[in-house]
Amino acid sequence: MPKVETFDKELVLKKATNVFNDKGFNATSMQDLVDATALNRSSIYNSFGNKLDLFLECLKSYQGVYTIKISETLHKGQNPLHAIELLFKFYINEIVEDKDNMGCLITNCTSEMANQDKSIDKFLNDNQRSFIALLEELVRKGQKESIINLNKTANEYAWYLFTSILGFRTIGIMISDKKELKSIAKTITQTLI
Repeated sequence: MPKVETFDKELVLKKATNVFNDKGFNATSMQDLVDATALNRSSIYNSFGNKLDLFLECLKSYQGVYTIKISETLHKGQNPLHAIELLFKFYINEIVEDKDNMGCLITNCTSEMANQDKSIDKFLNDNQRSFIALLEELVRKGQKESIINLNKTANEYAWYLFTSILGFRTIGIMISDKKELKSIAKTITQTLI
């Protein structure tokens, strides 16, 4: 008879996510995860598999939370351009409220782990494709409404926004001054007008 989990899986994933985000995947030891989650090694292995499997679970959980937050943010937009501006405001607030300067788990994973493991690559590529598709749809709608210029295709602007957001999230680890971040975001979004 299989063992029944007697712990809060979401809480364990949140605690493990904090460790991975603080130390990075490579510097995180199983002992770090044991200490953070209060689970013994065998419980971690039995419930999640190895460290990489646990990391992927953390990435997926993190992605799920942020997919909801981003969707809620975009739905508040009065139009596609306003939605994109709200997205940057959302990221600014995330950066300013990140008192430990840990940054975004997915962005950090991209800089640390891209091209190191096929399962990580697949996760990052799938995440990238879905986010670019979302941005492309916003830009396309904005172009149809004549509030985003036609200087570039919707796909080109989606890639521009995606790479800008990655850079914005990365620099946010070092810069947390709201005024500076707003200025950077404004420069990025003005390209679309």
